[in-house]
Amino acid sequence: MFSKWRKYSYAAQKDQRQEIWWILLWLVAFFLFYTVLTTFFFSTRVLENETMQPGLRSGDRFIFSSNKIHTFLAAKDLIGDTPPFRRGNVVLVDMSLRENPGIARNTLDVLLRFFTLQRVSLFDKREHYYVKRVIGLPGDEISMTNYVLRLKPAGTPYALTEFELSDRPYVPTIPQVPALWDESIPFSGNMETRILGENECFVLSDDRSNTNDSRTWGSIPVELVVGKILFRYWPLTKLGRP
Repeated sequence: MFSKWRKYSYAAQKDQRQEIWWILLWLVAFFLFYTVLTTFFFSTRVLENETMQPGLRSGDRFIFSSNKIHTFLAAKDLIGDTPPFRRGNVVLVDMSLRENPGIARNTLDVLLRFFTLQRVSLFDKREHYYVKRVIGLPGDEISMTNYVLRLKPAGTPYALTEFELSDRPYVPTIPQVPALWDESIPFSGNMETRILGENECFVLSDDRSNTNDSRTWGSIPVELVVGKILFRYWPLTKLGRP
């Protein structure tokens, strides 16, 4: 009988409509908060391969900062400015930015990922996002010998190893190659000297036997680096900044 009263009561129907509107309002507000947070401040990622071993392993989960807030607050592009990351930082590279899918498709993708809890996307994110380590910054003169880079930053007289210029210590995995390995073979571990442009950086995998990095892509535009690692929250035994 009570349910019938609600069905025919104007006041009850009005209250019900208000409840629905409040639910929709809170949902929209939460979506906007989520979008702003993940676009301008933070994002979470799972490492799905072993390209960053031995320091980072497949299945590790991280919180990355977003470089977009840096660009927004500086009111200028990253080109010609000091990048919001340093040599040795682990960063998130988004290769899909080379394609520029457009505002409409990006907005639809954000909506789709939000309402499917990140399970569905218009883009194949596994093919676009890469976790790599920054080795060279704009203006650096770089070369590689036996999978280890030497760098001479712009305006400095001497070249140093990547480890001496790194913001944080790390140990890459250096593959063992046959003694008669021909240096003319691609990815032999050696690279002739090159100078990075004012909008270029050089990123590598910690596992140097994996070549899905700047050795195959070439130096990449700074704006493709969309975030910097802040924190590893899983597994709990490795909790903290890697």
